[in-house]
Amino acid sequence: MRRHLATAVVLTAVATFLAGCSSSDDGTDDPPTSKSPLSQEDRDKALADAGIPPVPNGATRTALIDVLRSIDPAIVNDEDKAIDAARNQCSAINGGSTKADWTASQRFSYDGNEVSEAEGKLINEALKALKFCDV
Repeated sequence: MRRHLATAVVLTAVATFLAGCSSSDDGTDDPPTSKSPLSQEDRDKALADAGIPPVPNGATRTALIDVLRSIDPAIVNDEDKAIDAARNQCSAINGGSTKADWTASQRFSYDGNEVSEAEGKLINEALKALKFCDV
């Protein structure tokens, strides 16, 4: 039940953010008129409750990119996409998904690069070994 609430909170925050990002019909971009009802602390807690770690930086980011590159260099052609995919994959790992390897293969298949389920398993093993998903 707690994960469902956290998921609802995250989805509300995303919807609020996206609503503020729309542009006007006259071709000018107006600034958002309202702020998210959630504080950054609340958003971070909701993500952690959903099993998603914070955005890595420094040595953690470098280690993650390096290990993903060793599995398939094309995965990290867009490093930000790779980081987002890794963070989101943590929700499957931390949630005890029975299809985590398949899920990883789907999350990391983008920009014309297909990731196999066997590579998905390697990604999951790497995320666990790095303790990247520990929230």
